[in-house]
Amino acid sequence: MVERYGFEEFAVARARRLFQYAYLICGDWHQAEDLVQATLAKVYVAWRRIEHQENVDAYARRVLLRTYLSHRRLKRSTETPVAEVVAGAYEDDSADLRVTLMTALRALPPRHRAVVVLRYFEGQTSESVAAILGMTASAVKSINTRSLAAMRAALGAAREDLFKQ
Repeated sequence: MVERYGFEEFAVARARRLFQYAYLICGDWHQAEDLVQATLAKVYVAWRRIEHQENVDAYARRVLLRTYLSHRRLKRSTETPVAEVVAGAYEDDSADLRVTLMTALRALPPRHRAVVVLRYFEGQTSESVAAILGMTASAVKSINTRSLAAMRAALGAAREDLFKQ
């Protein structure tokens, strides 16, 4: 039972951080919850094999990212969004900016979003992102540059709209 207790301790300690990571990657609260649940299930299955590894957190993040990307590739989801976030629902200027930032992040293709989240939320190097995603470091840098340009354009247009009000 020691392994199970060790896993439970890990899950309680890391679930919130995994959820934040999942939400930034997918941009949907409910899908992020599902991703965390699926990730923890996969980590639990592998727990005996990985519990003594140096960085179980990195393993869990990699599982979460791969689960998300494979879900996007398979396009199994039959869920359809029923409502959009209302931009005027927030009074604080920084809240508007956060909503705009999340909208810009969600507009990126899944792999591009993963690169941005890994680089800036997780603080990974281009080389480590390349290893996680199975691409070259130059491809990561290229995707990162294009993604940031797209987000800056979206933020610039939204910022102008905020100041017009």
